Amino acid sequence: MPSKETVRRQRALGGALGVLVLGFGLTYHFFPQIFHVSPEEIANSSAPSQSRIVPSTVPARAGSVLPSALDEINAGPPLTLAPTAVIAARLNRVSTPLPEQLSADTPEVKALLDRANKAFLAGQVAGDKNSAAALYQQALKLKPDSRAAAQGLDQVRTHLIAEITQDIAIGDSGSAGALLENLKALPNTASDVAPLEVSMKTLIEVRPMLAKAADLLQQGNADQPAGNNALELYRQVQKLDAENAVATQGVLQVQHVVLDRALAAVAQNDFAGAEKAIDEAQSIQPDSPQLQSVRSQVDGIRQQRATGVLAQARSALDAGNVDLAKQLAGQAQAISPQLAGIDEFEERLTNARLYASYKPGQVFTDHFVDMTGQSPTMLVVPTGNFMMGAPDDEAGRTDAQTPQHQVTISKGFALSQADITVGQFREFVRASGYKPDSVTNGGASVYDERTGVMRDDSSATWEDDYVGHPAADHLPVVNISWSDANAYVQWLSQRTGKHYRLPSEAEFEYALRGGTTTRYWWGKGTPTTKVENLTGSLDRSPSGRRWSHAFQGYGDGYWGPAPVMSFAPNPFGLYDIDGNVSEWMADCWHDSYIRAPVDGSAWVNPGCSTRVVRGGSWGSSPEQVNSAYRQGADASVRSGRVGFRILREL
Repeated sequence: MPSKETVRRQRALGGALGVLVLGFGLTYHFFPQIFHVSPEEIANSSAPSQSRIVPSTVPARAGSVLPSALDEINAGPPLTLAPTAVIAARLNRVSTPLPEQLSADTPEVKALLDRANKAFLAGQVAGDKNSAAALYQQALKLKPDSRAAAQGLDQVRTHLIAEITQDIAIGDSGSAGALLENLKALPNTASDVAPLEVSMKTLIEVRPMLAKAADLLQQGNADQPAGNNALELYRQVQKLDAENAVATQGVLQVQHVVLDRALAAVAQNDFAGAEKAIDEAQSIQPDSPQLQSVRSQVDGIRQQRATGVLAQARSALDAGNVDLAKQLAGQAQAISPQLAGIDEFEERLTNARLYASYKPGQVFTDHFVDMTGQSPTMLVVPTGNFMMGAPDDEAGRTDAQTPQHQVTISKGFALSQADITVGQFREFVRASGYKPDSVTNGGASVYDERTGVMRDDSSATWEDDYVGHPAADHLPVVNISWSDANAYVQWLSQRTGKHYRLPSEAEFEYALRGGTTTRYWWGKGTPTTKVENLTGSLDRSPSGRRWSHAFQGYGDGYWGPAPVMSFAPNPFGLYDIDGNVSEWMADCWHDSYIRAPVDGSAWVNPGCSTRVVRGGSWGSSPEQVNSAYRQGADASVRSGRVGFRILREL
């Protein structure tokens, strides 16, 4: 069992060693440039070098994002503490000018110089009568012009400054103070003493602040609470000593704590909290390497999480769960507002909500579910709003086209790309056994080439063309009633399992205009190219008749209906929308738009017998081709100028 004296000595040695370790840590951070030394400098130094490993004064944090600067230092080769000779060589102080020696040193002076040199090499630099400083000064008293004595005394001054600097760096204020007194005792040292005294004062002032800051950091009070945290103390030290390396490292340690909070928030999917912590870290030390690294990590995790959530949203949308897809897409965008692919998905989501996952302008067909066959080619019409009716300044407008009013089409729909053809209607009649009104009630109104007007023909049916002759399958079907058209869409709904119907006149005018606001969808007057099957002054009937009122200078090569899709589509991609044949609408006839629906729905009165016909035909005058033109017709009417197209709800 050790004696009490042994224990006392061990405790004293341990305490001294602890102080020394702390001192070395502070030394490195106060004056790092002094203590870093290269092998070349050690080799060139005349004084024996001492290698010291600088200990880390701040413990490493568990789970830290980046290793601290001290951790990085200690992870590599040991740092060599510069010897006094190297520190002295770096002081860059101005040496005292050497005197002009008039005669050789006397033997007595040489003896003093020899003793002084030996004392210096032995480490007896100053402090007593046998020190190098005292002996060099005696030599100068005997011979004031001795250059060797003056040079030796200057070397003593430089060495003392280096030792004091080193003692201040390691925090040994006692030794530094004693050496400072020795330096003051030498001549011409006032300019050297002044900065050293300032450094001593700063050391004494900031050491307790740094110790308290380190303690607060260990306790977890990195940047909170206000008035009692490590960051505020480190900032105070930096105000006193802007180059203080310990304070600089302490600030970085505080930033590490804040960045750890950012990663902890990310682990909880709290990306808003992570962003807030990163902003706080940015204010502590802008654009530090560890800040950039954590920001990169958070961005990577954010991107990965958001991409995963977006993938779930796509799966939900593919499964038809639009509400869940929308919710997940919102979560993905909240995680990463600039997520790649989110705009494309939002478009898909909108299309799913408005167009049943189709896209505006997309063309498709529906296959029959209980038999071979498919629907006519359908085209998706984009949603939007427009001014329905004719403006007050439009020439030739009628009361039936007023008042002009805004209509919003908020639900997507698809229209048949062209009018329903004879072949398509024949398929319906054969499959369903339906008997059209032209068959059950007899006849239709057809064109009379001899008189140039429409006449009733009791033998004409839906299978005939505009003059009562058998019609080709690719011609638009005419000579049908509103009930015939309505029967077709009901049958098509049953065959496909989708909701087909006749369009409302608001939906039709919106689709006809195709986003335009001019009198016709192609412009204000006579078209310059073949856009529709219209009445043109250049057209001729089989017997050479001409139109009495037509688009001047226009000719399309047809007197009656043309095969569907023979001309240019309108801006929405629809064919024959304002020519070829007029079309039955779902609406009942009203002689104005007063109290008309503004949501695009059909305006229907139960039991009405008069329905709306929209769109121009092969025999319509220019006024009747106006985009706003509308007319009423008895639902039983069967005419060689009227057909229909269909709408599918999405």
